[in-house]
Amino acid sequence: MSTQLASKAIFGRRESEARSYCRGFDTVFTSAKGSEMIDQSGRRYIDFLAGCSSLNYGHNDPDMKRALVAHLEADGVAHGLDMHTVAKARFLEVFEQLILQPRKMDHRVMFTGPTGANAVEAAMKIARKATGRSNIISFTNGFHGVTQGALAATGNSYHRGGAGVTLNNVTRMPYDGYMGQSCDTTDFLEAMLKDRSSGMDAPAAILLETVQGEGGLNAATSDWMQRVAELAQEAGALLIVDDIQAGCGRTGGFFSFEEAGIRPDIVTLAKSISGFGLPMGLVLVKPEHDVMGPAEHNGTFRGNTHAFVTATVAIEKFWSDDSLQQNVLRHSEIIARGLQALAEMVPDARLKGRGMMQGVDLRSGDLAGKICARAFEQGLIIETSGSEDQVVKILAPLTTPDSMLEAGLTILINAAQDVIGTQKFAAE
Repeated sequence: MSTQLASKAIFGRRESEARSYCRGFDTVFTSAKGSEMIDQSGRRYIDFLAGCSSLNYGHNDPDMKRALVAHLEADGVAHGLDMHTVAKARFLEVFEQLILQPRKMDHRVMFTGPTGANAVEAAMKIARKATGRSNIISFTNGFHGVTQGALAATGNSYHRGGAGVTLNNVTRMPYDGYMGQSCDTTDFLEAMLKDRSSGMDAPAAILLETVQGEGGLNAATSDWMQRVAELAQEAGALLIVDDIQAGCGRTGGFFSFEEAGIRPDIVTLAKSISGFGLPMGLVLVKPEHDVMGPAEHNGTFRGNTHAFVTATVAIEKFWSDDSLQQNVLRHSEIIARGLQALAEMVPDARLKGRGMMQGVDLRSGDLAGKICARAFEQGLIIETSGSEDQVVKILAPLTTPDSMLEAGLTILINAAQDVIGTQKFAAE
């Protein structure tokens, strides 16, 4: 038996059935750099998944790696709970100087457990304690994690079914465009909030994603976000923006809500906040809502000092000016052109998302899945999203060179032509 077959056998023999991505990308990876991953046979794959937006700056950025190695070689603190460390101080100073202050945000930074779901759990707890209310408004097709509190705010029935208990204290409202482009769903939200007989309990918070990553790349308009923010304020509810997948430059600005001009009371960040793929989650909360007592929400690994080291370098390197943001805007146009070519192959297909968080809704999860599988065979890592997995989703690193972005799109289009041509032949 070859080394590769033996290596893969152990996963099937011992790893839980809960494993997911490896089922679609069935090879054994050994290394990665920039926007490529390499398996143990030496085959190179262009990465349009980027750790599900955890690697916005690519794999193994050399400057972050250098800083991390130096920290390790100097016996720098690896795990510090929430004690003061030089690495954490440096991160907070740089984050304050380059991210918060230029955006006139006076938010406190709360380090939670290292997952996005834990950050959402903390945000919901903060809102409930600050307002004395229990109800959270979330939206159709929203995805906020699969721990029990966050799962209550998640829409996907497959994930909700894994809870094993009733999921309470969340009211679901229709997201922007859910009822069709001619319907402004904030009118319905307003009516429910203002009608004393609507049956909706007064909300502690309204929780939303500006672009619904797992929900199918539904992108809210600035007008819709602004109106939701106004309604939250009128209702005495806090506005929580889950920026875990759409933040850290994925849609252009560091925060995905910047173009709407709104000021959320609470923002959740994880995934690419460490810059290097290291686990890190945090909550930004306005000072007046910073109500949690010492260790009232904690986590053993909220002091991942290695993540502080790489996150500091990421912010200094990529957010000292607007060059990355301009790069994202240029890349988004390249992606849109490629996706348009794919959309034209499928009746009623349409482009979705914004920035470097775009995809094409093919109206069929089976078709989207086959195209992504064929693309992987041809050397491209790309996944689907949406309620029926019907959206082919691109989450390439923001730093992907133009030539590699074009090459990946070419693979995707060729894969689609292969699949669609085969289906047409079979139908005939």
